[in-house]
Amino acid sequence: MWTMKRRLPPGLPSRQQILDFITQSETPAGKREIAKAFGLTAQDKILLKALLRDMADEGLIDSAPGRAFHKMGGVPKVTVLRIVDVDGDQPVAVPENWQAETPPPRLRVVERSRRSALGPGDRILARTEEKGAGWIAHPMKKLARGEELVLGVLHAEGDRLWLKPVDKREKRDWPVSDAGGAGPGDLVLAEKAGRPPRMTVKVSEKLGDPFAPRSFSLIAIHKHNIPNAFAEETIKEAERVAKLPLGEGREDLRHLPIVAIDPADARDHDDAVWATPDDDPANIGGFRAIVAIADVSFYVRPGGRLDREARKRGNSVYFPDRVVPMLPETLSADMCSLKAGQDRAAMACHLTIGKDGKLLAWRFTRALVRIAANIAYEDAQAAIDGTANEPGALTESALKPLWACWAALGRARDARAPLDLDLPERRVVLDEKGRILSVAPRERLDAHRLIEDYMIAANVAAAKALEAKKADVMYRDHEPPSREKLIALKDYLKTFEIEFALGQVVRPATFNQLLTRIGEDADFRPQVMEQVLRSQTQAYYAPRNVGHFGLALGSYAHFTSPIRRYADLIVHRSLVGAYGLDPDMKATRLAAEDSTRMEQLGTAISQAERRAMEAERETIDRYVAAYLAAHVGELMDTRITGVQSFGFFATVVGLGGDGLVPVSTLGAERFRYDEGAQALEGEESGDRYVPGQKLQLRLVEANPISGSLRFELPEGVNHLPLRRGGKDRKVMGRRGRPGNIRHQGRRR
Repeated sequence: MWTMKRRLPPGLPSRQQILDFITQSETPAGKREIAKAFGLTAQDKILLKALLRDMADEGLIDSAPGRAFHKMGGVPKVTVLRIVDVDGDQPVAVPENWQAETPPPRLRVVERSRRSALGPGDRILARTEEKGAGWIAHPMKKLARGEELVLGVLHAEGDRLWLKPVDKREKRDWPVSDAGGAGPGDLVLAEKAGRPPRMTVKVSEKLGDPFAPRSFSLIAIHKHNIPNAFAEETIKEAERVAKLPLGEGREDLRHLPIVAIDPADARDHDDAVWATPDDDPANIGGFRAIVAIADVSFYVRPGGRLDREARKRGNSVYFPDRVVPMLPETLSADMCSLKAGQDRAAMACHLTIGKDGKLLAWRFTRALVRIAANIAYEDAQAAIDGTANEPGALTESALKPLWACWAALGRARDARAPLDLDLPERRVVLDEKGRILSVAPRERLDAHRLIEDYMIAANVAAAKALEAKKADVMYRDHEPPSREKLIALKDYLKTFEIEFALGQVVRPATFNQLLTRIGEDADFRPQVMEQVLRSQTQAYYAPRNVGHFGLALGSYAHFTSPIRRYADLIVHRSLVGAYGLDPDMKATRLAAEDSTRMEQLGTAISQAERRAMEAERETIDRYVAAYLAAHVGELMDTRITGVQSFGFFATVVGLGGDGLVPVSTLGAERFRYDEGAQALEGEESGDRYVPGQKLQLRLVEANPISGSLRFELPEGVNHLPLRRGGKDRKVMGRRGRPGNIRHQGRRR
C-alpha cells in the first residue's frame, strides 16, 4: 500500500529537520529524544510516531537497535555488526541489518587489544563513526555468535568431509566440522567457525544435488544474494493493483496494428511498435512511429511494498533455466505484459522521424493499447524475407512499414557511427526437464536490430522530453575510455604493427575505422575487437548527463523496459509528473523524496545491474562446463583470450567458457612473459602464445560447479629437459606459481 504525505501540524518538525537531528546527534536518536529536542507536547508525540512511520515507508530513515533511528543508507551510531573478514590482524564488519538499496558498508573494527579476538561470524554491539572515506567501529560488547555462510559442494577425502566453495576466487577447501545430515556431492550453505588458522565450516542448509536441473542458477542466486522470493504481502499488493481499472483519459490506440516482437520464449512483453509513412507535406519521405511501453508506473506506485521490493532488486535476472523477476508475475507476466488481443495500459512514445532518420518531434501519452500480435524475432524475419509458411495480413499492415521506417533510422545511426562490435552472445538451450540440449552463439537477425533502434529512439526522446521540462532524468551514462586504457590498447596494437594515435579526439567511429583497416579476414580481428571492448568503460545510471559514448548520443535514458529495470520506472514517473499525464498523475509521479535521492538511486541500481550481469555470466559458464564435462579428454578448437605470467586462458570456439593452460604444462624450457604484447614466448623453441591465437587443446577438466575449465597442449606436458653446458637441467615450477618464467616489463 502506498502512503500519502501527511500535512504537518505547526508544532511538528519537518522531515528535513528530523533527518538533520538524527545525523548530527551524538547519541542514538529515538522517538523520545526527537520529541525532547523539539519540545513536543503529548499530542504532538502521537503525530510524531505517525510521521516517523511515514518516513520509514518513504525510505528516508531506518530503525536501529533500541528503537533509535538513522538516516537510510547511513550507519547507526550504535548498532549490531557482523564480522565478515579479517584483514591482517584487523576485523572487518558489516551492519547485521541493512535495508538500504546500496551494498552494506564495510567497517574497520578498532579493538583495544593489539591481538584480535574476533573472527568471521562473530557479532558485536559497536559504536560507529565515519572517518575520511570510510567507517570504523569501536566494540562495546560481544554478542551471541552469528554466521558467515559459504556456498559449496561437499566431497570426501578418506574419512573426512571437505567443502569446495563454488566461488573461483576461493583458493582453499574447508574442513567440515558438522555436515548437518548432508553427504558427499551435496550443494550446501555452510557457516564458518573457529578462528585462523583452525577454521572449519558447519553445514547450515542442504540445497540438494548441484547437477540437478535448475541448480546452476540457484548457485548464482545464493552466491550473489539475489532476492528470489516475494513476501506474501507484496504478492497481495500486486494482486490488488492488478485489478485497478485502466482509468479514463487514456489515448485510445486500440485501432492501430501495434505488434510486439520478442524472443520466442518471452513471458514479459514490455514493448511494442508501430510505424506508418508520414502524410504531412512538411515531412515527405518521413514516418510517424509509436513505441508503446507497459505502463508499470500506474501499478507500482512510490512508497508501496511493490516499489520497495523492485528498488531492492533493481532489475530482473535472466538465467537459462529461470527468470528472477523484478516484479511479481501477476504484473510482470500478466497485467503489465503487452499480450495480443488484450486491453493493456501503456505509456506511448509518439515519434516523428525524418527521411534521414533524425527525430523531428516526440510526445508522450498514457494510452490504451490492444496488441495485434506477439511475434517471435525469427517469425518476423521470415515474414519479411518471404520464407514464412503463412505470411499473414500483418506482414503488409505492420511489419513492412516498420522495416521501411527502420531503414530511415538506420541512416541516422550510420551518420552518428556508434561503436560497432559484433561479438556473439551464447545461448543455452534446455529441454522441458531443464537438461542441456545445446550451447551455441545466439543468431543476430535484422529483426533484433530493428527493435533495438526503435528502443534507442524512444530512449533518446524520453531523455530530451524531460530535459525540455528541466525535470529529473536518470541518465544511462557511458563515458569515453580512459587515457590509461587507450595507452594499453596502443601498446597492444603495436604488437601487430598497427598504429593508434593518442592525440586524436577519440570517438566510437575511431574504433570502427580501426577495425575497417584491419579487415574482415584478418586472423587477429576477433582479439582486437575484444581488446577494444575491454578498453571501454562500464555504463551506469546517474542524474547527471555525460552522454553515451558507445551509442554516440548526447542524451540517453532507459525508458523501454520498466517491467525489468527500475531505472526505466523512475523515468516513467518523471515523465508522468513533468507532463501531467493522467490517470492518477499525482499518485504515480516521481516522489519528491526520490527526486532528492537520484544519485543514491543511480548508484544502487547500477550495482544491482552489475550483480545480475555477473550472476548471469557465471551461470552460462556453469552450463558450458556441464555440457563439456562429457567431452573431457577430447581435442577442442580454442582461441586464446588472455595471457598472464602463470599461463594463458582459452575459450572453446563457438561455445565459450574460459579455461587455464598453466605455464608449467607448456614444457621444460623457460617462457618469457611480455606484458606489453601480452605474450608468452619460449626462449629456445620460440613458441609464442598471444591473445586471439587459435589452436587445438585437450580438455582435461570441466567443473560445472565453479564453471571452470582446464586445458593442456595436445601432446600433454612436455618433460624434455633443457641442456646447458652439456648437462641436463630440469626446471621446476609449481601450479599457478611456475619457476620457469621470466617477466619482461611493459613496453612504452
